[in-house]
Amino acid sequence: MRVVIAEDDALLREGLALLLSGEGFEVAAAVPDPDAFMKAVAEHQPDVAVVDVRMPPTHTDEGIRAAVEARRLHPKLAVLVLSAYVEQAFATELLAGGANGIGYLLKERVGRVGEFMSALERVAAGGTAIDPEVVGQLFTRRDGPLDRLTSRELEVLAAMAEGLGNAAIAERLVVTEGAVHKHIRSIFAKLDLSPADRVDRRVAAVLHYLDA
Repeated sequence: MRVVIAEDDALLREGLALLLSGEGFEVAAAVPDPDAFMKAVAEHQPDVAVVDVRMPPTHTDEGIRAAVEARRLHPKLAVLVLSAYVEQAFATELLAGGANGIGYLLKERVGRVGEFMSALERVAAGGTAIDPEVVGQLFTRRDGPLDRLTSRELEVLAAMAEGLGNAAIAERLVVTEGAVHKHIRSIFAKLDLSPADRVDRRVAAVLHYLDA
């Protein structure tokens, strides 16, 4: 699987390249800025990109904007964004175009190699991976439509936001898959997400959660 890395910190950039190469990824390019990233994506057509949120020249949101633009130009590109801090607005912006093949992790997660690789592989396979720390902070700031949800439904929605499927949610919460399915149906109903809507209701529910 081909990957492009965009990270301005040279040590982390090289460390990621070594880690991913050792895990069997083909590192097509490891670059320090958004312009080089966009060129590398166009040239190498990677399966997945690992992108730092804050990159030159202003170290604000260049990375997230480059990730969104790369997804617009190359819809099949999976993107895992790394951030030093929890920044909900960036997570929401990244997911606004759809959550398939999208991840948002804190940089500290890279040091937990198993968790990091699991998230990257899930994103590369078309899934979603939102850092548990992001989800945890969103829990404390919920309001609006999410007030309709029970505590168990919020737990299920939080797990959905992390990118877990029904079986994994059931295992985490120690319930049956049938119970998880019922909770998800209830979440969709309480958030007014109809089967007739031309959107992925799972993605829409997670966006409600991130916007809260």
